[in-house]
Amino acid sequence: MPISELKLAKELIRKPSITPRDAGAINLLAKNLRSLGFKCKIINFKNIKNLYAKLGSSTPNFCYAGHTDVVPPGKISDWSVNPFKPVIKNNKLIGRGANDMKASIACFVSAVSRFKNQNKRFKGSISLLITGDEEGIAVNGTKRVIEYLKKKKERINFCLVGEPTNPNKLGEMIKIGRRGSMTGRLRIIGSQGHVAYPHRANNPSNTMIKILKRLKELRLDKGTKSFQPSNLEITKINIDNHADNVIPGTADAVFNIRFNDKHSASSLKKKLNTIIRSVSKRNRCKFKVQYEVSGEAFLTKPNKITYMTQDIIKKITGIKPKLSTTGGTSDARFIRNIAPCLEFGLVGKTMHKVDESVSVSDLKKLTKIYQNILVSYFK
Repeated sequence: MPISELKLAKELIRKPSITPRDAGAINLLAKNLRSLGFKCKIINFKNIKNLYAKLGSSTPNFCYAGHTDVVPPGKISDWSVNPFKPVIKNNKLIGRGANDMKASIACFVSAVSRFKNQNKRFKGSISLLITGDEEGIAVNGTKRVIEYLKKKKERINFCLVGEPTNPNKLGEMIKIGRRGSMTGRLRIIGSQGHVAYPHRANNPSNTMIKILKRLKELRLDKGTKSFQPSNLEITKINIDNHADNVIPGTADAVFNIRFNDKHSASSLKKKLNTIIRSVSKRNRCKFKVQYEVSGEAFLTKPNKITYMTQDIIKKITGIKPKLSTTGGTSDARFIRNIAPCLEFGLVGKTMHKVDESVSVSDLKKLTKIYQNILVSYFK
């Protein structure tokens, strides 16, 4: 009997795996995969539970990647249902993780069960790389599992990431790359003093304002054929000053850059540091800046698997999906270091929102899409 995508999706949603908690989600998934003949390896890094499951031992190895952790539900009273007691209303499955991305995982597992029933002797392997650390800081999740697989000399030939890629309708969009992401944490150091005697102090907030103005005026690029323009956004400004009549000694700000393949994190650091250093020096202030790079920009050039996936999606949904690099980051930024990646999943319209939901009919279609991709891949 094939595994029901709806039943498994409900079971996964019932596990309140708010990042970085697992709450039994990985074990539940492993139990279902073992029933299909998968060998499951649960890999723990610190307090994070990850899973690498594999069916078969020959090449090529087709991998599906995803995450079982979810974002917090917010105020439970704002939901029409308990976020961890899934309910179907108006043909929609409602619950935290319904589209990001427990139901997508359930669809792939169901697709594998159906594929396996009809293709008992397929040549190759099917694997799943599932983490409990995607919605959080993503340090002990997919990134560490990739390092583990490299050490074990485990090869993945192709990876399908099941993130919710479609803006409004199933079939609209395949992700073939992502912009890079870098966060800068800037501190300007002046000298504290009394507001009545500004000449005896050096207000770092004035320097910070000038620097942030320069950073916002930066025209990084106009975009490329495959990517939208890079953008820098200021996300925090903080002056830790509890007295109204004191000029502060320090000022802090945080900014984030989403950058395309015209840049690297290294080239952007040089550009930003030049501005920060120049303005700070001119205003007789010191500075400290720390950068956190969560991923470089990457692009999987369209190939026969891309076009095969496009054709299958169009056949089942009636929509030819656009090949896109829009949106935020995903774990594809780590996986692309060992295998070519595509991303295709459910409709992300309600992800991270109150009453997160997914169409039940979309679940059936996505299962069929994933099954057909497996059939075509292993032909």
